[in-house]
Amino acid sequence: MYEKLTPPTTGDRVTFKNGEPIVPDNPIIPFIRGDGTGVDIWPASQKAIDAAVEAAYGGKRKISWFKIYAGDEACEEYGTYQYLPEDTNKAIAEYGIAIKGPLTTPIGGGIRSLNVALRQIHDLYACVRPCKYYPGTPSPHKHPEQLDVIVYRENTEDIYLGIEWRAGTEICEKLIDILNTQLIPQTPEHGKKQIRMDSGIGIKPISKTNSQRLVRRAIKHALRLPKAKQMVTLVHKGNIMKYTEGAFRDWGYELATTEFRNECVTERESWILSNKEKNPDLTIEENARQIDPGYDALTEEKRAVVCAEVQQVLDSIWETHGDRKWKEKIMVNDRIADSIFQQIQTRPDEYSILATMNLNGDYLSDAAAAIVGGLGMGPGANIGDQCAIFEATHGTAPKHAGLDRINPGSVILSGVMMLEYMGWQEAADLIKKGIGGAISNREVTYDLARLMEPPVEKPLKCSEFADAIIKHFDD
Repeated sequence: MYEKLTPPTTGDRVTFKNGEPIVPDNPIIPFIRGDGTGVDIWPASQKAIDAAVEAAYGGKRKISWFKIYAGDEACEEYGTYQYLPEDTNKAIAEYGIAIKGPLTTPIGGGIRSLNVALRQIHDLYACVRPCKYYPGTPSPHKHPEQLDVIVYRENTEDIYLGIEWRAGTEICEKLIDILNTQLIPQTPEHGKKQIRMDSGIGIKPISKTNSQRLVRRAIKHALRLPKAKQMVTLVHKGNIMKYTEGAFRDWGYELATTEFRNECVTERESWILSNKEKNPDLTIEENARQIDPGYDALTEEKRAVVCAEVQQVLDSIWETHGDRKWKEKIMVNDRIADSIFQQIQTRPDEYSILATMNLNGDYLSDAAAAIVGGLGMGPGANIGDQCAIFEATHGTAPKHAGLDRINPGSVILSGVMMLEYMGWQEAADLIKKGIGGAISNREVTYDLARLMEPPVEKPLKCSEFADAIIKHFDD
């Protein structure tokens, strides 16, 4: 079946039912060591994960690790430019759950990004990035502990689909000509806009199917959170890109108010219900005026639309969501992308799950990670309905490779996400406890050590940080 891989002789496959994993007590988990500092990070991460599983289950559960290849290490094993061998994709598809270190992005033609390729090949449509603060971690913010968010980023489309054409090429000029002479003139809202002939062209597809399956997974995650954190915010730039990002917002609301009608309330619905609760005799028009501050400046037709919205909400969900019952539901709201970048810094405790498209999610997850300690402490997961890959969120840092000094926190915390995904919460909690204990005790690698006040004079090696985490399991 494989050209150069030999699976473990013990262990069982993870299978999936309705998009959720069914995990045996001895799962076979493929791992990709990673390029550059992966040579240091992976052994430390595996050691911490194995120790947590052993401590939590006393041998009743165990991971059988299966080494597979991608990146520079794959080229060494399979030949030049074989950055992502077929063996690797077969193993991920067969065994269902995998974890990997950082990978080199190939220079030149071929695969643009190994990470993006893995997501698209295996339809891993949800990139999940938790950003939570561990006390003692150095941060540029005064109160990083107030931020506790999970970014759900759509992984398979938007500009990351990679459909674009270079300026000056025949196809690009042909497409611009069609747009300028046929499509734009046939769309009255575009007026007399024209695209310069020396432009490069990229396509930004946002589909209802992919938008809603991402929001569905985000809402399901919210259902597992404590009541105070049961909120999903749809992040978009729909005020400018109305038929792509605006559609993402609309499709997200549509899903929440149909498939999850009993579990969800939208922010705007909550205003309407709350207004009636405060004043049962409030007229429809007065309610409409309160939820839309510009109501009196609207045309008669637009005022009628707002009144119809109020009436529809009261008619359809007052019995199930009124009389403050909506306060027990998942709150679904939306925010403009540029606004959310400010608000996760100025009002971080008001947000929980941020559901967004690919590019916005890329920016937002890194910005949020910076608040709580940087990418060195940022875990990540790419989840689909038939498999999942957990990964480091930082780069390969080749100048540090082999020096046993880099922070393995990103991969270790990605291992925590993997254990939680598998339902092995006890082992996951031990690692989180160990990391928190090590950082609080100032037992950290150089990247955190130099930022602490006062700086830690003798930072731990990468391997020593794993030992410190394990030591603090018993705190």
